[in-house]
Amino acid sequence: MNIHVINPLVDSRWNELVNSHPRASAFHSQGWLQALAHSYKYEPVALTTEPAAEPLQNAVLFCRVSSWITGRRLVSVPFADHCDPLLARGDEMGTFVEWLQAHCGWSKYRYAELRPSLQSAIHGLQPRQSFWLHNLDLSPTIERLFEGLHKDSIQRKIRRAVKEGLVCESGRTARHLDEFYTLLLKTKRRHRLFPQPRSWFQDLLHCLGDKTEIRIAKKGDIPVAAMLTIREGSTVIYKYGCSDEKYHQLGSMPFLFWTLIEESKAAGAAALDLGRSDLDREGLITFKDRFGAARRPLHYYRVTGSNQSGRESTFNPRLMGRLISILPDMALTTGGRWLYRHMG
Repeated sequence: MNIHVINPLVDSRWNELVNSHPRASAFHSQGWLQALAHSYKYEPVALTTEPAAEPLQNAVLFCRVSSWITGRRLVSVPFADHCDPLLARGDEMGTFVEWLQAHCGWSKYRYAELRPSLQSAIHGLQPRQSFWLHNLDLSPTIERLFEGLHKDSIQRKIRRAVKEGLVCESGRTARHLDEFYTLLLKTKRRHRLFPQPRSWFQDLLHCLGDKTEIRIAKKGDIPVAAMLTIREGSTVIYKYGCSDEKYHQLGSMPFLFWTLIEESKAAGAAALDLGRSDLDREGLITFKDRFGAARRPLHYYRVTGSNQSGRESTFNPRLMGRLISILPDMALTTGGRWLYRHMG
């Protein structure tokens, strides 16, 4: 079959496919792709077997990432934990893999990376990276969901937060973004990582509109924890979280997660996507487990051409940890704005 390359930001058929396909997520949406294009200059492309005159029945989404640090490659898609191929039939994937193998060869792409949430193997490929993906089923009653929380480390901390008078404030205003980003800087510095540029979050709020929400836990007037979520259909995605460690003893993050569960359940959401965890992040894995979330393997695959190795780049932002711990905020945000463009 012939493979056609389309731009999902301008192809009038794209939204219809995303709105109708059961494997589509917020990471397939034009809003997410617009934010990537505006913040990082990534060019979205989708592969399909359907010619221009026909309705889209399938598509595999990528962004073109070109970097003198990490190389030229296709990623499906940058900064998303997962992005499933939107197929009409399971046996179609082989056609796309064969095309990508040829394309990576003559286009000098190092590789094309696929990030499916499906547990079934991708045609003829072996996983290159593996994670845990955490999902919480919201169909039980709110009482049952609370009973499913770890009694000591989660339930007790939520009660402590309520006793301490913590409140949750939600919104998408510039003030909410400022408070969120201030906490993000503290969290990234604590973990010795560069922060994403503020403009990325501003673009998410603008491009995804009311699908996004910032929630901030406050002690009086002091923001102590925050998160940014995205809702697509019946799923709410926890995408970014941050906190001030001086207030961890108040139970600020468990309180904020429980508020997210309560509000998502009340709004009719069926599932809460808590994102991926690296296999060696035992603390983070345990934290998500203790909310009653189910976890399953998440594998990333790479398609390489005959003259490309698909090897890992030597670029590792964690190696800069000691420098990050002493940089002023302005230098930290400048470094993040420059580096994230290459990370994809």
